[in-house]
Amino acid sequence: MPLRRTLPALALISLAAGGAVLTATQAAGVIERQSAENVRDRLVAEGHDWVDVQADGLRITLTGTARDEAARFEALAAASHAVDAARITDRLQLAETEVAAPPRFSLEILRNADGVSAIGLIPAATDRAALLQRIAAATGGAEVTDLLESADFPAPPAWAGAVDHGLTALSSLPKSKISVSADRVAVTAIADSRADQRRLESELSRGAPKGVRLALDIAAPRPVITPFTLRFVRDGGEARLETCSAGTAQGRDRILAAAAEAGLRGAGECAVGLGAPSPDWAAAAEAAIGAIGDLGGGSVTITDTKIALSAAQGTEQALFDREVGELEGALPAAFRVDAVLPEPPAPAADGTSEAEPAEFVLTRSPEGLVQLRGRVPDARSRAAVKNLAGARFGAGQVTDATRTAEGLPAGWSPRVLAGIEAMALLNNGALTVTPDRIEISGRTGIREARAEIARLLSQTLGEDAAVKIDVAYDQAMDVELGLPTPEECVAQVNAVLNARKVTFAPGSARIDADARDTLDKVAEVMTPCEDVPMEIGGYTDSQGRESMNLDLSQSRADAVLAALMARRVLTANLTARGYGEENPIADNGTEEGREANRRIEFRLLAPEDTAAAGAEDAPAEQQTEPDHEQN
Repeated sequence: MPLRRTLPALALISLAAGGAVLTATQAAGVIERQSAENVRDRLVAEGHDWVDVQADGLRITLTGTARDEAARFEALAAASHAVDAARITDRLQLAETEVAAPPRFSLEILRNADGVSAIGLIPAATDRAALLQRIAAATGGAEVTDLLESADFPAPPAWAGAVDHGLTALSSLPKSKISVSADRVAVTAIADSRADQRRLESELSRGAPKGVRLALDIAAPRPVITPFTLRFVRDGGEARLETCSAGTAQGRDRILAAAAEAGLRGAGECAVGLGAPSPDWAAAAEAAIGAIGDLGGGSVTITDTKIALSAAQGTEQALFDREVGELEGALPAAFRVDAVLPEPPAPAADGTSEAEPAEFVLTRSPEGLVQLRGRVPDARSRAAVKNLAGARFGAGQVTDATRTAEGLPAGWSPRVLAGIEAMALLNNGALTVTPDRIEISGRTGIREARAEIARLLSQTLGEDAAVKIDVAYDQAMDVELGLPTPEECVAQVNAVLNARKVTFAPGSARIDADARDTLDKVAEVMTPCEDVPMEIGGYTDSQGRESMNLDLSQSRADAVLAALMARRVLTANLTARGYGEENPIADNGTEEGREANRRIEFRLLAPEDTAAAGAEDAPAEQQTEPDHEQN
């Protein structure tokens, strides 16, 4: 074909091909844009606007950072609804996850007559079997229901000490819930009595490890009060609630509010207990106290349902009659009132008031010395007074300076003897008995002493006896709270050991017979200190091989621990450890020095020491052939 005819044909073909390519390219671009827009619209509609969509031909590439794997999966699913999933390239990334915060570890132990349950989340490193064994041991071998879970996180710093203290509380409380967290031990329990409640609160508070907060809710059963008594006195502008009983907390609050309205200043005390003679006891007490307040003075004593009211001397007859009448009308049906308006004092022959009446006085000093003086009816009464005082205070503590006198009022001896019985509740103070009044004042370590004194005198002398009680409770005198501190416990034990050592047979862990008295004394001293964590340290002199000395000292410390256990000392808080020839207190170059270094010492353990001792200490084998017999 001639060239001039071929060239135009080729040009047409090229032009057609170029047009086709252009048309195809434009069509592909439209498809890309449409696909990307479809995917983008679907993602935005489903809340995934964080995804960036790029189209490359038929491929759809997704980029962006998902908050978690679930969000990434949801975004891919949304995109696959807009285009074929095979066309999607997944380049989505996950956000860096924060380090998970450690969980809140907790251990809750429930103990009752049916058994023991352990519930909570504990560190995975905890020896679970050992913990359950400790719980069983603290509850006397009870079967423990294991409802514990664990998490692989380190234990908080105070966790071990908190668990230890929780188990200590558990061992003392048969009905309890012990809740242990990282830095807190909460105890909810029921004690056998109020005295037991105070003892437990004192011991647990004193033994709480450093860094662990203690929350105590120990309830005590309400005591049985018999008879139910109340005595309210107002004289000389001063009001006193000398004894008070209530059947409920609400009744107690009503009585105290009435006493405050009648002139009582400060916080009054009113025992809540069982035995109320009537459900209307609080209402009767409220009305009787109100009558004394309206009279402006006098006293009221209630014993069960009998009310003895005495107005102040000099009260107007009309006022007395009106108030007594209103009280009788306000009292519940079961109660009856016996009201007295004292006669004015009779003048003497010279027109003055009568001479001072006879009196009996007992004084007790802070050192315990008791002096009796004043009048008694006859020699038999004098002997009875002296013998009773000797029985209550110690015969060697009593000085008798009483004298017999005729013409004393009827019932004088019973009044004196009742006063002596009441004084036995005080650590120091004074008793004054006159024909028309008994006054008792002083200090005591018994919380309920004032109420007990009022109840005793009311039962012995009658509800209408004129009594004034000015008794103050002194916590320092309370024998239930006067337990030695942990430091005092260790010092007292070591003082016994310093006075007379615990000795052993030469080269042996067998305790000498002449050391038994010393161990008896140590056991006696440790009785109020059984909750104090202490270490029994054994030491030798430096003669012999060091390893043999170490083993021997451990065996001797173990022997002392076993000897105390045999004397019924609770040893749960005691750890035996041998130190061998460490920490000499004297020169090992002399026999006297070596003798001093062969010793047993007690040391107070801090919470961290207790944990370490439990992990490290193991009973050492007793050395049968020591390297040197003097060790």
